[in-house]
Amino acid sequence: MRRRGIGSRLPFGALFLLATGVVAIAADPGSAHTRSISYSTWELDGSGASVRTRISRLDFTRLGLDPFGSVVDQDAAAMYLARHLSLYDGDARCTAPHPPVPLRAPTGYVAFSWRLDCPSATDIDTTKRTIASRILTDVAPSHLHFLRVELSDGTIFDRVLSDSDPQFAFGLPGDPDLAAAAQADELGTSIAGYLAIGVDHILSGWDHLAFVVALLLLATTLRELAALVTSFTVAHSVTLGLATLGVVEPDAVAVEALIGFSIALVAAENTWLLSERGRAIPFSVVCGLLGMTLLGDGAITRPALIGLALFSGCHFGLLRRSTNAGALRAAVAFAFGLIHGFGFAGVLSEMSLPTDLMVPALFGFNVGVELGQLGVVAIAWPLLRALDRPAEGRYGRLTAELGSASICAVGLFWFATRSFS
Repeated sequence: MRRRGIGSRLPFGALFLLATGVVAIAADPGSAHTRSISYSTWELDGSGASVRTRISRLDFTRLGLDPFGSVVDQDAAAMYLARHLSLYDGDARCTAPHPPVPLRAPTGYVAFSWRLDCPSATDIDTTKRTIASRILTDVAPSHLHFLRVELSDGTIFDRVLSDSDPQFAFGLPGDPDLAAAAQADELGTSIAGYLAIGVDHILSGWDHLAFVVALLLLATTLRELAALVTSFTVAHSVTLGLATLGVVEPDAVAVEALIGFSIALVAAENTWLLSERGRAIPFSVVCGLLGMTLLGDGAITRPALIGLALFSGCHFGLLRRSTNAGALRAAVAFAFGLIHGFGFAGVLSEMSLPTDLMVPALFGFNVGVELGQLGVVAIAWPLLRALDRPAEGRYGRLTAELGSASICAVGLFWFATRSFS
């Protein structure tokens, strides 16, 4: 590693306390939210549709609501969904004759169903329908809504709606446009559409970006950069595919907590490599993890926390003895890339797409993630290297120290809140 003995003399403790203070002031519980996603299923007929929708309880806290907290909040959550998820018959909005009804839902989710009646009873051979979603886009512009539509003739298709593409228009059975769209395979979201979702997911996934930047801060050669990026890419591509295809079903909350841990550990490792490689940082990491076992089981169980402490201690020990820190960092990038892949998979795995749709969706999404990641690397790494040139690399070292301390603080915040929220 370059930069040893060069640049700022601020100790890690001062930098870390400064960064942690800034994060503590700026952060709020919403910062720990994972990617915002909702789902709906529509059964269309000539006069309207039956709707079932599902969204995480945590997402509703963005609106100051807890659907499990009170009947008032549950009713408010139900009406919010009914107002922000719409069906149109031509230009006329279909209406609900009765309020939404709560349904049983997986742990951590709320679900509702309701009926929508369209104002006209025109011939279904010529009727056009449009589904639109504005769920959470006012507070979470990156929110994605996955909808599945079943028509009266048994035709089923899936679509992804977002802030930039909030509605989808289609014809009912008998409409020649519907038959043409089905023939051209244009009813569902295309590979290009999933590619765009993948790019958006990585660019709006602050935790994944923080991890990538933490890796880049100490990469001083193209060879080292290529090893880190390739290791991370190969690893998360493997677990993204396994989780999306249902081969492995990890606990989503535990995965998100571990992503926070991976960010904090790599950032702490950066500062340790830049410093005198003393015992303070490894000791703090190991003791902190063991101390968390006293808080009881959260998303990460006590045995898992002990395992993370053992892993961290061994990793710092290997780094201390190694003459090739870059190779070990690439190995850690691969190990944590496996965890980040499970995090990426959350967008697709719950869609339950049929195999013929899942494969192109997985391909497009993964390519999008890689393109977004490479775009970040192509911008960030040259800027970091440019800071390394003047004043014998002092600005580069200071950037690496402050950046690592800040990223470590944010990673610890995510790890703690996701583990015990």
